[in-house]
Amino acid sequence: MNLAAANNESLAEFSNVLIYSAMAVYTLAFLAHIAEWTFGSRSKVARTAAALTADGGSAAPEVRVARKGGGTAVLERPTVVTRAAVGARDVPDGPGAAGGDQQGDMYGRIAVSLTALAFLVEAAGVVTRAVSVQRAPWGNMYEFSTTFSTVAVGAYLGFLLARRNVRWIGLPLVTTVLLDLGIAVTWLYTESDQLVPALHSYWLWIHVSTAIFCGAVFYLGAVATLLYLFRDSYENKLVNGGSPGSFARSVLERLPAAASLDKFAYRINAAVFPLWTFTIIAGAIWAGDAWGRYWGWDAKEVWSFITWVAYAAYLHARATAGWKGRKAAYIALIAFACFLFNYYGVNLFVNSLHGYAGV
Repeated sequence: MNLAAANNESLAEFSNVLIYSAMAVYTLAFLAHIAEWTFGSRSKVARTAAALTADGGSAAPEVRVARKGGGTAVLERPTVVTRAAVGARDVPDGPGAAGGDQQGDMYGRIAVSLTALAFLVEAAGVVTRAVSVQRAPWGNMYEFSTTFSTVAVGAYLGFLLARRNVRWIGLPLVTTVLLDLGIAVTWLYTESDQLVPALHSYWLWIHVSTAIFCGAVFYLGAVATLLYLFRDSYENKLVNGGSPGSFARSVLERLPAAASLDKFAYRINAAVFPLWTFTIIAGAIWAGDAWGRYWGWDAKEVWSFITWVAYAAYLHARATAGWKGRKAAYIALIAFACFLFNYYGVNLFVNSLHGYAGV
C-alpha cells in the first residue's frame, strides 16, 4: 500500500470517528430538547387567554378621552373579539417549546448550541470523507445519508440565524437525524472507494447536490405539515367546545398556530419545487451523457417524476379553494413519502440502473 492510499484510508477512518462523535453530540442535543419541552412552561397561552377573557370578557384597560373644557370622560372597555376568516381561525402562535419560561428557554438555547456543534462535527466528517476519496461525498447511500442530515440541520440553523421562529422543529429534527445516522452507520455503511466510470462527471456535483438540498428542505416542510395537522385538529376541538387531554395541551398549545404552520410548509415547498424540477432535468442531461439517452423509464427516474407530480399537485391544491388546508396537507405528505421511497425503496428493493453505487 503506497503512502497516498494509506493517508486516504486514515482520513476515511477519521471521517467515521467524526460521524460517531456528531451522533454523540446530537444525542445530548436531543436530551436538551426534551428538557426544554419538559421543564418549559406550557401555560403562557392559557394565561394570555384567561387575561383576555377576564372581567366579563375583556382585559383591556379603561379608556379616558379628553373633553373640551379640560375634563375627561371614562369609556367602557372594549370587548375583545376573535375574528376568523373563511376556513381559518385568528389564533395567536404558541410561545414555543420553552413556553415563555426562563428555565425552558435556557435548555432550548443549550439544545440549539449542541445542535450547531454537532452540525459542525458532522460537516467535518462529510468533508473528510470527500478528501479521502477525492470526489463528491455522495456516491453511495451511506454518503448520501450523512450529507442529507448535515444539510437538513444546516437549513434549520439557517432559519434560526435569519431569526425565524422555528425552534419547535428542533426536537423532531434531531430525532430524525439520529435515526438517519443510525441507519447509515449500521445498515448502509460502505467503505470509501472510487466510483464506476458513469459517475465520473461534473454532473455528480450538480445533480446529486441539488437532490440532497431539495430532500432536506422537503423534510422540513413535511415536519411542519404533520404538525399542522395535529395543531389544526387541536384548534378545531377547542372551537367545537371539546376538551383536549393534558398531553395535547402540553405539546400542541406551545406550537405556532395552524395557519402559521401551514404557511411555513407551503412557502418552503413552493420555494424548493423549482430546484427539484432542475434536479430532474439535470439528471436527464447526465443520463444522456452517461448512457446515450435522456429518459429510459428507469425506476429512479420514474419515482423522481412521481415525486415531482405529487408536489405539483400539492401546489395546485393550495391554489384551489376546495383543496386548501388539510386536503392539501395530505398531498404534501404523500409527496414526501414518494421522495423517501425513491431514496430507500428504489435503492434497496428495486432493480435499477441507479443501483451501481451499491448500498
